[in-house]
Amino acid sequence: MKILLNIFVVLLLVTSCKSTKTVSLFNGKNLDGWHQDIPVMDSVSNAKTAFIVRDSLLVSLGEPRGHLISNNTYKNYRLDIAYRFPNKPGNCGVLVHVSTPRLLYKMFPKSIEVQMEHDNAGDFWVIGEDITCDNMENRRGPKETWGMTEGTNRRIQNLTDDSEKPLGQWNHMVIECYNDTIKVFVNDDLVNFGYDATVSSGQIAIQAEGSEVEFSKITLRLLKGENN
Repeated sequence: MKILLNIFVVLLLVTSCKSTKTVSLFNGKNLDGWHQDIPVMDSVSNAKTAFIVRDSLLVSLGEPRGHLISNNTYKNYRLDIAYRFPNKPGNCGVLVHVSTPRLLYKMFPKSIEVQMEHDNAGDFWVIGEDITCDNMENRRGPKETWGMTEGTNRRIQNLTDDSEKPLGQWNHMVIECYNDTIKVFVNDDLVNFGYDATVSSGQIAIQAEGSEVEFSKITLRLLKGENN
């Protein structure tokens, strides 16, 4: 009976986190469901957009710098993204649990960034929020330097060095946000895991941060849990 009870508990826990409905956040045609926040466009009326759809791909052109932000907010989900740097190594990121715009350097919204920069995919960068990882001082530096604002150590390095595909090939990134935890996979490798996050819901954003990046898929699968 005790063995059966233990099996039941395990199955119950697994079932509680099973994925449910899938939502496509990019339709391959336009940017419906998103809005742009590009600070330079406040003062330069003819500034070009940083985000376009080209050949059925969502493209972050990198300049002018800013963010493409989902209109909707989400909690407890698995974000599935296919991306690549088509021309040269560069920088980009996906921000989860986005809220207050332009909190950092009058550019970055309050959030937790999952880094896509070439050779650093899966790093966490905290922006007005925070998250805990194992071996924090080895991966973030001395504790007295940590912070969530300008001039502090906001980067938590990932767990692997060789999970990304060669330049020009498609990478597959999965970001799983469940309550106060965030797991990041790159090409099926677990590259980061954080817990005790100070936020558990919000919008999703894609960066324009100086480099051209192509996205062929951005889907979100809601996770079944007590908060859904």
